[in-house]
Amino acid sequence: MHPNPAFRHDDRALLEALVDEIGFGMVFAQTPDGPRVAHTALLSTGDGAVQFHLARGNGLARWLAGAPALVVVNGPDAYVSPRFSGNPAQVPTWNYVAVELEGRVQRMDSDGLTALLRDLAERHEGRIGGELWTMDAIPEADLRKMLGGIVGFEMEIEAWRPTFKLSQNKTEAERKAIATALQAAGSPALAELMRRLAP
Repeated sequence: MHPNPAFRHDDRALLEALVDEIGFGMVFAQTPDGPRVAHTALLSTGDGAVQFHLARGNGLARWLAGAPALVVVNGPDAYVSPRFSGNPAQVPTWNYVAVELEGRVQRMDSDGLTALLRDLAERHEGRIGGELWTMDAIPEADLRKMLGGIVGFEMEIEAWRPTFKLSQNKTEAERKAIATALQAAGSPALAELMRRLAP
């Protein structure tokens, strides 16, 4: 989390929506083999937990159950040139949105893992449109074999640490100019967040 309090955002519904919309992040934990990270699809339960699964052979999978972990979800980001603001007497920076989630992880049973995979597929299949794929398309024996290669987890979120670095430390005129420049440079999502969330 960025140390500048101007970049904090405490709207819990917005944070949950960001995790849900992005649906992908990194899980970090300390293991006896050293620090490890896994990149994985995430599912917010909507009630203060996040679920994910890892390949059974992943460097984190055998150590996570009962352990504290950090999940990071990255939103849109972009380089901000001093020329964007019309004030060249500044240094370049980077605007970004990120949410860090901290909590203790528990391993899911096989029913929980199956439900997680169904929920993930349903959520993302619905977003891409067309005829929806479901897990029912997989023969039962094949599905059991695939499920044997992964492990499901749920982390109860004990701390939310968001950073919404959207040029809040600039003047209103500079923020507007930066948002316009970011839009033109191919970062419309970040520009929109600047317009909606930066004071």
